[in-house]
Amino acid sequence: MLWAIVVVLLILWLLGFAVFQVAGGFIHLLLIIALIVLVIQLVSGRRAI
Repeated sequence: MLWAIVVVLLILWLLGFAVFQVAGGFIHLLLIIALIVLVIQLVSGRRAI
């Protein structure tokens, strides 16, 4: 589930970066959120169940 969110946010970031140069702050916010979700997924994925 989190991987899907990461992929969607990264795709939106790439589209926004290529298409909408005006909304740079929002696009970088999406990138930061995607990276945070990725880090959370990596950290929680290594825990023993």
